[in-house]
Parts: sequence; C-alpha cells; structure tokens
Amino acid sequence: MRKTYVAGHRGMVGGAILRRLQGRQMSGDALELVTRTHAELDLTDQTAVREFMQSERPDVVILAAAKVGGIHANNTYPADFIYENLMIECNVIHQAFVAGVKTLLQLGSSCIYPRAVPQPMREDALLTGVLEPTNEPYAVAKIAGIKLCESYNRQHGVDYRSVMPTNLYGPGDNFHPENSHVLPALIRRFHEAQRDGLDEVVIWGSGKPRREFLHVDDMAEASLFVLDLPRDVYEANTEPMLSHINVGCGEDISIAELAALVAKVTGFKGRISQDVSKPDGTMRKLMDVSRLADMGWRAKTGLEDGIRETYAWFQEQPDVNLRAK
Repeated sequence: MRKTYVAGHRGMVGGAILRRLQGRQMSGDALELVTRTHAELDLTDQTAVREFMQSERPDVVILAAAKVGGIHANNTYPADFIYENLMIECNVIHQAFVAGVKTLLQLGSSCIYPRAVPQPMREDALLTGVLEPTNEPYAVAKIAGIKLCESYNRQHGVDYRSVMPTNLYGPGDNFHPENSHVLPALIRRFHEAQRDGLDEVVIWGSGKPRREFLHVDDMAEASLFVLDLPRDVYEANTEPMLSHINVGCGEDISIAELAALVAKVTGFKGRISQDVSKPDGTMRKLMDVSRLADMGWRAKTGLEDGIRETYAWFQEQPDVNLRAK
C-alpha cells in the first residue's frame, strides 16, 4: 500500500488534491492517506517535521502547504511570506529525503517569473530578469522550492517534481476582504454590493492588467497527472536544472473584464469604477502550457462556469467573514 502525505490538505489546492486521492481510494486504489492540521504539525518547525517524517515514513509527499495572499498581503507582510515559505519548503523537502522519500511533488506559483517577460511565460523564462516588486519575497521562496527539488534530484537521485500553477480559484478559497487574491476579492465585493443595494463597486488599479485563472479542481487533476507520469516521460520533457512544469488554461482576461463577469454572476447591475491609486502589479501573466499539453493534459473548466460554482460555494458558508485563511 502506497502511503501518501498531503501537506496543506486544509488549503484550497491541498483539499482538492486530497478529494481526488480519496476518490481513488473508493475506486479500489491501494492508498494510505496521511494528513496533519497546522495545530498538529507546524511545518516551519524543523524538529516537529523531522519527527513526523521519521514516524510516518511516507512513500510519496505532496507539498501543497504555503503562506499565500494577494498584493496587499504580500506588500504588508513580506518577511512573513519569505520566511514561512522558505521554512516549509526546506523542512518538508529535506526531512522527506532523510526519511527515505523517493517521490515528491511540490506546488509553486506563476509569480516565479520576471516582471518583464515575453508572454505567454515559458518555463525557461525562470531567472532571466527582475521579479515583480509587490510579491518578490514570496516569489524568491517559490524559486527556492524548485531549486531544492532539482538539487536533491541531481545529488541524490530522487524524483522530486514541481508544478507552477497560474492564479487559482474555487471552493475553499480565501475571501478575506484584505488578504485574498483578486478573484475571490471581487466575488466578495460584488456579493456584498448586491446584498446591500449599492450602486457602485470600486476595483483596485486601472483594470487593464490581464490574468489567467484556473479552477482548483483542474489544478488538482493536473498535479496528480504530473505526479503519475513515468519518470522517463517526466525527465524526457524537462531538464535537470529546468524541471518545473507550468499549469494553466492558456487564456487570460483583463481585470475589468473579470469584474464585469463577476458582476454578471452575482447579479450586480450598478457601476464599476477603478481606483487608479492602487497598484496594478504585473500587467500580464499568461502561462505557456504547451509542455503539459504535449504530455496529454489540458484544463476543462470554463471561467464563467467555475466562477458560478465558486460563488455558490461561497454563499453556502456559515460565516464568510471568518474565512481569513
């Protein structure tokens, strides 16, 4: 029986991956799933992670745990973002290796790519330019995670893989009014405007930046697709020092267009205006997903359908005001 540890199973992506693995269990796959809450295991605590790995001895580790947030959170807490993410990656990856784990998948972020980079962003754009200042600390930590996996592969012959998702959304997302990413922030803002009978919603920035969005269920499916690839297939489509794989839908939308779509889904019919005093961030972030497509995987969930599903989930929560993580 293959013992698989999912780090970050209470997060949006980790939860989606766990649901799929549980579905495999129900279909008869010989899987033993291991999880720990943050209260049970602090992944920034090296001693605790070492003891956990030595005790559980998993066969596979999926590292979906991370400290994440939008522009406001990254600007406000840069030390927290670089420290916590570096510690999580170093502890989980190294202690997994010490415990004999041969197979590991770690999830990163599209923010690893330079601010001024040809679009769509190819995997080989990594480390070719200056990062976006608003999330540089987080991006540096995510780049370190890729290089940790590559370095352990090169030195120790293990099979540690990395996938870099575009902007994710879906059930389980963070809808905090200040610390969330753009899509859940818009869903909450338009929901509250519709609920309270407001005639205007103000969005951050000019509305001109373009972003790509991938439903979390698609990301979970892609993660397991990459994890399941035979090693020779994975290595034939990557390089020892350029081993990460982009995951996205290959299409983007402007923030202004996204706001109009969220307004449609939530039923808001008032004005949409822009607060140009707020930062735009990178003007465009579109992933080149040809590497993953060539290996046989493509996203399935359309953006409007995905937003409708996410909004329905949001409305079902007993107290969304408490969803800070």
